[in-house]
Amino acid sequence: MATTDAWLRALADLLCRSHRVPPDRLPAAIDEALRPLGVTATAYLIDVEQDLLRPVTAPDRPRPEPLPVDTSLPGRAYTEVRVRAGQDGRLWVPVVDGTERLGLLEFVLPPGSDPGDGSVWDGARAIAGLVGHLLAGKLRYADALHRVRRSRPMAVSAELLWQLLPPLTFATDTFVVSAVLEPCYEVGGDAFDYALDGGRLTLAVLDGVGHGLPATLTTSVALAALRAARRLQAGLPELAAAVDTAVRSQWTDGRFVTAVLAQADLDSGRLRYVNAGHPAPVLLRHGRAVRALTGGRRLPLGLAPATTTPDEVRLEPGDRLLLYTDGVTEARNRAGEMFGLPRLADLAERHTGSGLPAPETLRRLIRAVTAHADGPPRDDASLVLLEWSGEAAERTEP
Repeated sequence: MATTDAWLRALADLLCRSHRVPPDRLPAAIDEALRPLGVTATAYLIDVEQDLLRPVTAPDRPRPEPLPVDTSLPGRAYTEVRVRAGQDGRLWVPVVDGTERLGLLEFVLPPGSDPGDGSVWDGARAIAGLVGHLLAGKLRYADALHRVRRSRPMAVSAELLWQLLPPLTFATDTFVVSAVLEPCYEVGGDAFDYALDGGRLTLAVLDGVGHGLPATLTTSVALAALRAARRLQAGLPELAAAVDTAVRSQWTDGRFVTAVLAQADLDSGRLRYVNAGHPAPVLLRHGRAVRALTGGRRLPLGLAPATTTPDEVRLEPGDRLLLYTDGVTEARNRAGEMFGLPRLADLAERHTGSGLPAPETLRRLIRAVTAHADGPPRDDASLVLLEWSGEAAERTEP
């Protein structure tokens, strides 16, 4: 049975190999590092639509079939961000970059090993943690890992937008913020952003007018203007003004961006926000949707100079703030019935009560939206969830 020291040596070996290993050779490097333990590991990446875990294997190993997220034990390990042991002695360990879910590592232990042994779990988690950081870094340098995650070609608008967005999930000891966007291969005008500066979290959800590449270009300019002003430590009125100026300086055809911009003091719970022509965020407290944040209204960004007066609300420990674009509530089924805010709030309450990690809550919410539409979406649909809770943050890591 591999000892703790043996796992640490494998971890150090993989780290040494990682600096110059090409992205397509990373599976082989994992195999080589684990060989002294008699352990083999297969990495699985979650696909773009978060439906399947797709294998990433060394060239000399057979490629297993993808694993369904919703109907398999490995899928449970992924959705719950928890290590799971199979009856055949395998370990399924979530792979995260920080708290961003990337996939799984399947560990096949040597005969006679105890898959419930604490040192085995600790060693496997350490290897999976390093692999998460390596995969996130290697994704920037080659296309092979991107191809694994895709089931079909991606539109130019979506290719551009995904390169601009931050990770879908980020957490510290006191909060977690997570997001999801659909349709992931054609998404255009929807976007989100966040940044943590000391004890202040700045959060934004945006929806550029129109569809496809023109909408993406508008939203991209808005994102860049927002970040440039935010990095000068601008307040909410200045952030809105920066986007106004940037959009109007580039186009004269009346295009605009709706948005919610918010800044949360994570020490006190004070949340200030501006709503520029966007659906009102929903506040959930004690598992119930208690109010919509309807204040801070102003014109959409980019239309004309506008007075921006933030509104304010005080968060309580455990609160969830759900932001969304109109493509969520206005998604229609074949009969023309909209998904609607009451349905969204009801589902958010149910998933809150289930104790799911924030990214899994959003994955299930967006699945409900796409299932309701029952066909190609007419608009982008995006959700962003902020949880001010240390317990919620703990659920985002293995």
